[in-house]
Amino acid sequence: MPTVNQLLRKGRKVLRKKNRTPALKGSPQRR
Repeated sequence: MPTVNQLLRKGRKVLRKKNRTPALKGSPQRR
């Protein structure tokens, strides 16, 4: 299980490339 920090890092990278981020779905805490 990846940590929230890791998810945030991956989500940020994906956010720059795509608007929809799978990390957001996996981590509702990000909201």
